[in-house]
Amino acid sequence: MAEITAAMVKELRERTGAGMMDCKKALAATDGNMEKAVDFLREKGLAAAAKKAGRITAEGLVDSYIHAGGKIGVLVEVNCETDFVAKTDEFKSLVRDIAMQIAAARPEYISREEVPEEVVAREKEILAAQAANEGKPEKIIQKMVEGRLEKFYKEVCLLEQPFIKDNEKTIKQLITEKIATIGENISVRRFARYELGEGLEKRKNDFAAEVAAQAGK
Repeated sequence: MAEITAAMVKELRERTGAGMMDCKKALAATDGNMEKAVDFLREKGLAAAAKKAGRITAEGLVDSYIHAGGKIGVLVEVNCETDFVAKTDEFKSLVRDIAMQIAAARPEYISREEVPEEVVAREKEILAAQAANEGKPEKIIQKMVEGRLEKFYKEVCLLEQPFIKDNEKTIKQLITEKIATIGENISVRRFARYELGEGLEKRKNDFAAEVAAQAGK
């Protein structure tokens, strides 16, 4: 068996955020292989995170994020289990990342479970019509609709969107990883996104009318 050195433990702790004893056990279990030890801890942590998913989250933070010189604003509430964790830099950083995600990716819902049935039904009708217009046979249209509906969920549901800082993981995976390292359940409760002028008809300048008005006509 390979010798487990303090430097190896330190490197693994820095890469994963796991405790010293867990790092030692992971390196021992993988015969000192650093990459396998990272996977070992990740699998262990994600399994533990899944067990925490049902625990009550009544603490947390409400954070705001303003972007593009005041043209886009976000308010988001992210919950955890204790006030202690809510005050940590790691949790605050997560909340800020989620706020930035909302500003950049424009989600409409937190999860697919929140998407109203009528919205899903309408999307299915549109997708089926698109497939039919493409000349696809009836027997594969339904499969195409289901596939494209998954893409729709990834666009409009926060938890299913690719993380803007790492497209290899979703926001749900990001949160799950934080649950594993922080040791508490974490959930996004609600958010609001505002974009300057959104929903308003843009003003069109009628220069002839302006000149006439200024001339008193």
